[in-house]
Parts: sequence; C-alpha cells; structure tokens
Amino acid sequence: MKIEGWRARWLIAFGHRLLEIWAHTLRLEVDDRARIIGASPNERYIGALWHNRLLLLPFVIKRYLPERRGAALISASRDGALLADLVRRFGFEVVRGSSSRKGASAMLRLAEVIAGGKDVVITPDGPRGPAYELGQGIVFLAQQSGAAVVPINMEYSSCWRLKSWDRFILPRPFSRVRVIFGERHRVRPTANEEEFERERLRLQEAMMRIVQTR
Repeated sequence: MKIEGWRARWLIAFGHRLLEIWAHTLRLEVDDRARIIGASPNERYIGALWHNRLLLLPFVIKRYLPERRGAALISASRDGALLADLVRRFGFEVVRGSSSRKGASAMLRLAEVIAGGKDVVITPDGPRGPAYELGQGIVFLAQQSGAAVVPINMEYSSCWRLKSWDRFILPRPFSRVRVIFGERHRVRPTANEEEFERERLRLQEAMMRIVQTR
C-alpha cells in the first residue's frame, strides 16, 4: 500500500520520535578503533555498516559525531522514500540510489558529496542482499574519492530479529549496545576485475571482523 500525504508525514514524525525515545532507554558503550570521535573533521570518511544494523545509526552519529556532516545512501524504492525523510529529520542529507556498481550515478553523486567536504554512509549489502555480501559500489566509491572506509557495527545484549532477508535487528529496550567504529580501511587502486574482486573481498572481511552476532 502506498503511503503518502499527511499519513506519510505523520508516520515519519511518529517514527522519528519513537526512535529517539527507544534509543534513550539503551545503554551505549563505544569501541572507537578508528579514533574518529573528537578528531578533526578535516578528513572525509565512508561509513559502512551492514543493513540489519542500521536502525540506530542516525542516533549514534548525532550523539557521538555531532561535528561531522554527511549524507546517507538510501534506496530509490517506495519504502526508501519514507526512510529518506526519516533520515533527513536527523539532519543528514540523502542520496537516492543503489550500492551496487550498476548504481554508478549514485556513487558519483556520493563522490561529489565527499569532494564537497562531507562524509557518506552506505549499507553495502542493501537494499536486497544477500546479507553480509559487500556490493561493488562502495569499492568503486572509495577508489574514486580516495576516502578511507570506516566499518561500523552494533552488537546488542538482547534483541529481536525480524523475518526479513537480513534478519533485521531490533534492540530490546534497556539492553546494552556496543558501538564499534572499526579501523580505517584504505581501498587500493585496481587495474582489472580480478584485482577489484580482491579489494571487494578484503573490505568485506574487514567489516566482518567486527561482527559477532550474524
């Protein structure tokens, strides 16, 4: 069912408020391996986390990285339109498109965002998966922009798992959340498809190293 007009605006406002209340019940602890919190915002980064962890990301960035400005890549689907409006309410820009290499126009737009002095955030296995399989687009973006990738993960002491393609994770209220900013990852230049695939797998492995619950 298509949701638009005042119903969409009400749903987005309700979702934004609910997420803020929900997040404030959680006990957050941070493992900042990237040493990004409190660092000078002069260097630009590509934040990358798996799709099933994305629920709390706007709240986490707003709380721990308030000085950084950026944009999120959101699916161009109908459902993505609602998520895009919700993300904007947290003060972030939105680029609509795909994280696959076929979504080259979205990747080029994100490269422009980085060149303009802002960070970007991508869920490289979204919006349809397979879960924990890194799409090519983020590798292409890192090579084009020269920005380092910062893997991000959230582990929950107690959570629900939805019956979606990625078993999307919802933390239970009052649970403990461990936020991990992984070590900065540099994607190397490549000259052919074999080298590109090696870089894709190397980044995928870097992201999986900080994941405990799959």
